[in-house]
Amino acid sequence: MVIDFITLGCSKNLVDSEKLIRQLVEAGHTVYHDRAKITGEVVIINTCGFIGDAKEQSINTILEVTERKKKGWVKRILVMGCLPQRYKRQLRKEITEVDKFYGKFEFAKIVRDLGGLYRRSIRNERCLTTPSYYAYLKIAEGCNRACSYCAIPLITGKYKSRPIEEIEEEVKYLVSQKVKEFQVIAQDLTYYGRDLYGEPKIAELVNRLAKIKGVKWLRLHYAYPTQFPYDLLDAIRDNKNVCKYLDIALQHISDNMLQKMRRGIDKADTYRLIREIRKKVPGICLRTTFMVGHPGETEEDFKELCDFVREMKFDRMGAFKYSEEDGTYAAENYVDSISDAEKQHRLDTLMQIQQEVQLEVNSAKIGTIVKVIVDRIEGDYYIARTEFDSPEVDLEVLIPVSDKMLRTGCFYDVKIIGCEEFDFYGKVL
Repeated sequence: MVIDFITLGCSKNLVDSEKLIRQLVEAGHTVYHDRAKITGEVVIINTCGFIGDAKEQSINTILEVTERKKKGWVKRILVMGCLPQRYKRQLRKEITEVDKFYGKFEFAKIVRDLGGLYRRSIRNERCLTTPSYYAYLKIAEGCNRACSYCAIPLITGKYKSRPIEEIEEEVKYLVSQKVKEFQVIAQDLTYYGRDLYGEPKIAELVNRLAKIKGVKWLRLHYAYPTQFPYDLLDAIRDNKNVCKYLDIALQHISDNMLQKMRRGIDKADTYRLIREIRKKVPGICLRTTFMVGHPGETEEDFKELCDFVREMKFDRMGAFKYSEEDGTYAAENYVDSISDAEKQHRLDTLMQIQQEVQLEVNSAKIGTIVKVIVDRIEGDYYIARTEFDSPEVDLEVLIPVSDKMLRTGCFYDVKIIGCEEFDFYGKVL
């Protein structure tokens, strides 16, 4: 059977898709992922349901595929992931052309419904959809935090760490498949181990993964500032193959907003945390995310956030607008009174400030020598990344094709010779 697989949403969804595809291939199916043209008799759509825009994209994708089914080009449509995990009953009622909806964790049912048998012996194996030399490594499911705006705990449930030994097994398998670079991900990286071992184990996990032969880069995503495990900083500093990079979503700096967002941390402790991270890991690249337009955000709160971004000079930063999500604390207790136009204005303002900061931060790198991994060739340039840059979300290093013959997925030492806000220019040594 030929199956077309479509993945929407975050990298955690992508890992789910890759593991399910491995099971389907083992069951004898031919599976294609995110093809421009769908030709399979079965289409599986792995949906996202995190915020309004993501839900809209998921619904639109489902409707597009149902049109193909009406024309006889597709025989069966299966929809899985976050959206049916929350809204399965409504979806069944409203989109009857879909043959079956599955929750986020019903892999075995999907394999069985397509005539196969789910094999636990290969549960840690995957068919990579990323370039062959890097992979996302999901170390946990769910979240135990109570942020006012977030629906993730409602979708995925309580935090559930994977055993260290199981994660090690997966990394060893991926290394055997020639993977060199690992993006370590979870909804809350720094909570890892509390549920399973009674205490944070993220530092131990990182130390053990760093010792696996063939692991060239480990990069850490989605840390949480509250109850931060400071021994993680030692693991980042002391292991040469752990990227000096930390993705930690701060969301805001105003005490008023941190309290309304239920973040469990205040302004003073946020400042102390940033100082400690930068002190313990000199030269670390801090990536963060902020939210604008949350209910109750005043002009003074927003100005405080803008001043904070100017002062802290984050190496990488993203931002997004508040979106009211069903069942969240904010939806049930606050009024979403800030207009979308004002939210957009605040978002644009904040990102303009970061653009200026980014150029200043980047300019300080000119003349330095960095190790890069080459991702692709685009026009007259090789496109590469440093250890401070995660695929698809961070900055890139442009190296002239005429410079030297380089190979995709290989590491090179490069001198930074120029920059823009979101790109570097480099020369291979």
